Parts: sequence; structure tokens; C-alpha cells
Amino acid sequence: MAKESSVIRKAEFNPKIKFYILFVVSFFLLISFIGIPILIIWFLGLGQYIGKRYYDNLECQLTNRHLEFKKGVLFRVEKTIPLENIQDLTFIENPLLKALDLRILKIETAGQSNPKGSDMKLVGIIDSVNFKEDVLNQRERIQSNSKSNHQAISSSEKTNILLEEIRDLLNDIKNK
Repeated sequence: MAKESSVIRKAEFNPKIKFYILFVVSFFLLISFIGIPILIIWFLGLGQYIGKRYYDNLECQLTNRHLEFKKGVLFRVEKTIPLENIQDLTFIENPLLKALDLRILKIETAGQSNPKGSDMKLVGIIDSVNFKEDVLNQRERIQSNSKSNHQAISSSEKTNILLEEIRDLLNDIKNK
């Protein structure tokens, strides 16, 4: 029977993500020759609509066993990362992010399938420093619980081995 996951903390996202998406996509449209005509449509309302939809669909929550993340506009992406697999949490900043008072929290896991990138990038979490600390603290709790369970199992296995040796010695004495 599996334990139910309880939500420890739900991340809140900064509404300035909408402007970040507008500017980043605009930059890529501008540097591509094909994207320049689309740039006009992007600034006339499509970019604001996409940014708002993206912001409305963002969800991230820390449970007692997992980090769950949902995002997407046309295609929804839902990721669940077990906390014991998280290897590294990194903050990324650039001039645009600083101007908008945003940060990217990059999460890397053990055995990740994408060697060039991370498993998850969370843009614009409000109070991201405390969110990172909560994730790390919960991961430490899980690891310490699994170590204590492992030690308890090892101790009971040792007891069983010792009892079997005593039984065998008693059987040998009885047979002589």
C-alpha cells in the first residue's frame, strides 16, 4: 500500500513571466529572417495572449515525495520528479531576468535523459530561495528516513543470521 502524497508547498509564479515570454520570443523572431513578418502579429496581441495562457497554466507543488510541475499553452507538459532523484538545484539569472526581477530555478536529476539540459526549469517562482530550501529540506528528510530504514533492515538481517548460526551450533552439539 503506497503512502498518499500531501502537498507541502505550492509555488506561486510572478506575473512578469508574461513579459519575459513576450521578449524572448520576440528576440528569436527578430534574429530569424522568416520571423520578422510574424513579429508584427506577435506584438499586436498574439504574444500577450500566449504569455497570459502560459502563466495561467503554470503549476508547481512540492509534496512529501515528489516535485510536480505543469505548464503549456497548446501542448500541456506534466512532470513529476521524485525528490530522492534530485541532484542539483541551480539559480540562473541574465540581464532580462534581472530587469523583470525573475529567476530560473534549474533542477537536475540522477540519470537524467537529457545530458545537455536539465530535467526541469522553473521560471519566475515568487520567493524562489525559500522554495529551493524547502525542496532540499524535504529531500534530506526522505534520505534520512531511507537510511534509518536500511539500517533497521540490516540490523534485523544480522540478528537472523546470528540466530541461524546459534541454531546450527545447537544442532551440532545435540548430534554429538
